Amino acid sequence: MGKNRGKMGKTDPYLVVKSQTFPHFPPSFQLVEKLQAVYGMYRCFLWKTFDPGKTAEVLPAARAAGITAHSEALGAEQTALKYREGVTVGAANTLIVLTALAVLGVSIRLYQNGQLGAEGVLICTLSALSSFGPVVALANLGVDSTFFSVVPNNSLGKSAVRWLRSNDVHCTPMILTEPDETPSNRLGTYYLETGYGIRASKVIYDRKHSAITEYDFSQLDLDALLDGFNWLHLSGITPALGPNCRGLIIDMLKVAKKKGLTVSFDGNFRSTLWTWEEARDFCTECLPYVDVLLGIEPYHLWKDENDHSKGDWKDGVPLQPSYEQQDEIFQHFIARYPNLKCIARHVRYAHSGSENSLKAFMWYDGHTFESKLFTFNILDRVGGGDAFASGLIYAMLHNYKAMDMVNFAVASSAIKHTIHGDANITDDVSSIRNLMNMNYDIKR
Repeated sequence: MGKNRGKMGKTDPYLVVKSQTFPHFPPSFQLVEKLQAVYGMYRCFLWKTFDPGKTAEVLPAARAAGITAHSEALGAEQTALKYREGVTVGAANTLIVLTALAVLGVSIRLYQNGQLGAEGVLICTLSALSSFGPVVALANLGVDSTFFSVVPNNSLGKSAVRWLRSNDVHCTPMILTEPDETPSNRLGTYYLETGYGIRASKVIYDRKHSAITEYDFSQLDLDALLDGFNWLHLSGITPALGPNCRGLIIDMLKVAKKKGLTVSFDGNFRSTLWTWEEARDFCTECLPYVDVLLGIEPYHLWKDENDHSKGDWKDGVPLQPSYEQQDEIFQHFIARYPNLKCIARHVRYAHSGSENSLKAFMWYDGHTFESKLFTFNILDRVGGGDAFASGLIYAMLHNYKAMDMVNFAVASSAIKHTIHGDANITDDVSSIRNLMNMNYDIKR
């Protein structure tokens, strides 16, 4: 630095400015300053300190006062600009809200006058305590969908809720708990080792003592929880987590049946969570309350209810049955549980860890249907079953023909195998329908 310029006097105070050269001033006033960008402008920070033992550039107080006044003027201008911007944004948001309310009001009026079907106002599905795959897939396809579960009120639990909301899933009924409600206060997790070629994928669950397994559901108002919905989807994974979850599932099925909801149930057996017999005993108990059954296991379908030694009708049926074998099993289910309106199960052919084929069988309206066979390479197969379930639910909600229902469900599952993550996040129905019709042309 150069020497101090000017003399220090009692009536002529000086401000010392530290830092590096400010190029916009002439050499005689080579300011050394600290800069901060505020709305694209620079503001000088001045220190009223001076150490005669150190070298520093000094600036007359009059010039410093001028810089300060200029900075304050610019700040006032920016404040006014931000105020005008705030008024504009506020007015725009108000207009958006009023427009939305107007559209809702017109929709309700049309519905009340019989000019608009109920699905035009609201198609609600509630995925309660189950895997979130179906509800995320349905929400991405435009179905008004809500998820219910219990998670800890911490960063992990809230991040899970935020992720669901980012996929248009309603989470209002979600329960976020404190340690006094769920002592361990954990979020259940699992770890996936992705397979490739001849190496199969592997899953490790870490769900013991998760918040949902420790929560007391006895005070939960199930009638209020299910109010306003017309479809309830449940998974066999939930009751595998603990006795409190099993009690809740049965209670929820009974309330849903009383309120007239369509209930779909996916057995989703997980051998690392409970035994085969435990799963069969409980899931069979659920069947009288189910309308749409996904999968034919884990359920008892005794040949003789009074003599189980005679075996199960499904005994000896291969994992890849023929049409005749599958039709016979469906008929036994319907004879035992006439409340079932639809039964569907997909059949997997694993050629390797990275190439599979899928097809499905479905009983509906008195007939058994067999889908097309889809063969594909796998990017991520986790969630394929949930994607099948969501595809079937979507097709039923939109009154697809029976053959299109089963093909759409399989196509939804197949396309999920090309997407990373647990859920089918496809938001374009036409892409699933194109795959359903085996149309692989690029869309431009």
